[in-house]
Amino acid sequence: MRTMTRGDIDTAIEWAAREGWNPGLDDAACFHAADAEGFLVGVLDDEPVATISVVRYGTTFGFLGLYIVKPEYRGHGYGMQLWDAGLARLANRTVGLDGVVAQQENYRKSGFTFAYRNIRYEGIANSRGVVDPCVVSLSSVQFGAIAAFDRVAFPAERGAFLRCWIQQPRGHAVGFVRDGRLAGYGVIRSARNGYKIGPLFADDAAVAEALFDALTARIPRASTLCLDVPEINPPAVALAERHRMSVVFETARMYTGAIPDISLQHVYGVTTFELG
Repeated sequence: MRTMTRGDIDTAIEWAAREGWNPGLDDAACFHAADAEGFLVGVLDDEPVATISVVRYGTTFGFLGLYIVKPEYRGHGYGMQLWDAGLARLANRTVGLDGVVAQQENYRKSGFTFAYRNIRYEGIANSRGVVDPCVVSLSSVQFGAIAAFDRVAFPAERGAFLRCWIQQPRGHAVGFVRDGRLAGYGVIRSARNGYKIGPLFADDAAVAEALFDALTARIPRASTLCLDVPEINPPAVALAERHRMSVVFETARMYTGAIPDISLQHVYGVTTFELG
């Protein structure tokens, strides 16, 4: 087992695509920016056979993802060895993950507690072409304000990741500024299949709707669109359903230790299942 190189992260993203997770085209660079030491690979006879991400945020939180064993090497204990090494890296922290529902019981055995479901909705972009005058390019907003708003809906500071995420080359980031104050922001990015929105954080449903409209106006009509929504936030579910998006996948958001005290009512779209 060793820390992934930047190229190894590309490999892990490719494996995620094969699993049907539809990663973003520029995800790897921002994942690496979040925590360059936070990705582990298990190697057998010089061949990568298992991956896991165990990204540290601040001093008290971490997120686990990209837990994949190549199909032909499953059932031999290689994944569990990497799992144990990953959790050791996040020792003494609250750890979050978005796991497939079928693995919930295994995660419970490792100390994780179910918090809520995240639902992946998929649909066809059909923007009305009307952009609220309060919606601005996120590049015009001071980064400190963006980071502060992000912290309301995410359990820890993640400045290095966020700077990369909002500036990715095949993405667009917008904010909603009301009375001189940031009231929400969102990012849309190119994925293996169509586009993904995430995060979509907003003070209320009207702001989320305006951001959604502005983001989808940036992509070709009839493009495939994905949005990952916390089921525990009914207005977020209503937004996806209002845009005729359908459920295609779900995960179990689980944590070790106390469930973080964040405002889920602000979360209309999860940033990424891999890094939280």
